Amino acid sequence: MEKLILIDGSGLIYRGFYAIPPFLKSPAGTLTNAVFGFTTILLSIMATQKPDYLAVAFDRKGPTFRHKAFEAYKATRVKAPQELYDQIPLVREVVETFGVPGFEAEGYEADDILATVVKQMKPNKNLEVLIATGDFDIFQIAGERVSILYPAKGFKQAEIMAQSDIEKKYGISPAQIPDYKGIAGDSSDNIPGVKGIGDKGAVSLLQQYGSLEKIYENLEALSPGMRKKLEDSRQQAFMSKELATLVADVPVNFDLEACRAKSFDAASVRKLFESLGFKSLVKRLDEMYEKEEPQRSLF
Repeated sequence: MEKLILIDGSGLIYRGFYAIPPFLKSPAGTLTNAVFGFTTILLSIMATQKPDYLAVAFDRKGPTFRHKAFEAYKATRVKAPQELYDQIPLVREVVETFGVPGFEAEGYEADDILATVVKQMKPNKNLEVLIATGDFDIFQIAGERVSILYPAKGFKQAEIMAQSDIEKKYGISPAQIPDYKGIAGDSSDNIPGVKGIGDKGAVSLLQQYGSLEKIYENLEALSPGMRKKLEDSRQQAFMSKELATLVADVPVNFDLEACRAKSFDAASVRKLFESLGFKSLVKRLDEMYEKEEPQRSLF
């Protein structure tokens, strides 16, 4: 069984920025906490998971199809500081220096690209997929031969979550996550859900009926209060589910063989780390690979 690791670049950049204190700076004075967090995960993945294939997906600047469907999508999210955006090109430089392919598509989020790649790779029975992300949304595509690598305790640890782990932790299956958000909503993305029904109520309803559609087919079986909440929010419930559902038909040209893990120029990586002020990562790189060899493969 070969292993493909897909990295949610945008999700890990965002998570790294807020998980790591804003004290790390390059010699030039540029804040680098998000770059450091992302690069730490990348090195850890390479060293411990030893993937056969590796790729990174990024959000592209600009509105997505979700913004067109619901103008207020993510409208309540506080705009990230410029210091975060300034680090995105640096993360891309790290990815390029390691020779890892990056993917993005206008009008779509990185999660949609990951869902598309997973769908395209599903017929390959000899391939397992591990998705490194800091975003709960991507949990919905976990399943057979598809697991999630999720950072825990900042960026110091990470846990691998298979479908069964997600079901045990959240009480619903990965495929039910869009239904869950259709009811409970998602304040971080300004997805409204059903007014008056929170997390526990959404999980309870889904455990009993299975899907948003089935819940609405069985309104008469619910208490008057619950029935009224659902009836009053019917339109926004289904819109919320649609917004939360990842699409798997993004027009992205994913070539598995082009993502095969290969040698990188260790000298170039070391030079980049030094320019970013990543002394601990330079040391880690030196410990992992012999200095005498200019080309070393992590795999």
